[in-house]
Amino acid sequence: MFDAFIQYLRDKITLSEEEVEMIRSVGILKKLRKRQFLLQEGDVWRYNAFVAKGLLKTFSIDSKGQEHIMNFSPENYWTGDRESLMNETPSRFNIDAIEDAEVILIAKENFETLCQKIPQLNNLVNAILQKSFIVSQSRIHANISLSAEEKYQNFLDKFPFIASRVPQHMIASYIGITPETLTRIRRNAAKK
Repeated sequence: MFDAFIQYLRDKITLSEEEVEMIRSVGILKKLRKRQFLLQEGDVWRYNAFVAKGLLKTFSIDSKGQEHIMNFSPENYWTGDRESLMNETPSRFNIDAIEDAEVILIAKENFETLCQKIPQLNNLVNAILQKSFIVSQSRIHANISLSAEEKYQNFLDKFPFIASRVPQHMIASYIGITPETLTRIRRNAAKK
């Protein structure tokens, strides 16, 4: 799966063989079975993680036992808890595999060293962080301003490659509505 990771990087930046070997030397391949945790609430997150295969979700559980999905991470996405990583504090989130998955982990210190030694990688990371911030802003705006129907359509428009891979209750959790509301929305859409 390192090949998938290296290909992802090479599609975005130019890497010498020496730089590829630097990256390979610090990468750790982690295989996850469906429903296996990559991170559990209360643990400190210490990696940058690239999803080479499979699909993961980041979520929290509230005091009533309700799951709240923060994001989905399919192939060629990064995952983790940035707040826990940067502040070295216990995570408020869980990350687990929706499907069998393979993730490339690079410890924080090693990742920082790579970014110092490979300026193009550092530029890529900054671009990804900026895009991630914009996606977060867009999601917050959608959650506070769109109707339930619009939230669902927005999800389908932005993430068709995820919608077909996850159960409906997970989509409902992600967009902040009940599964019953999503069932009603889908039923009404089918009648049109």
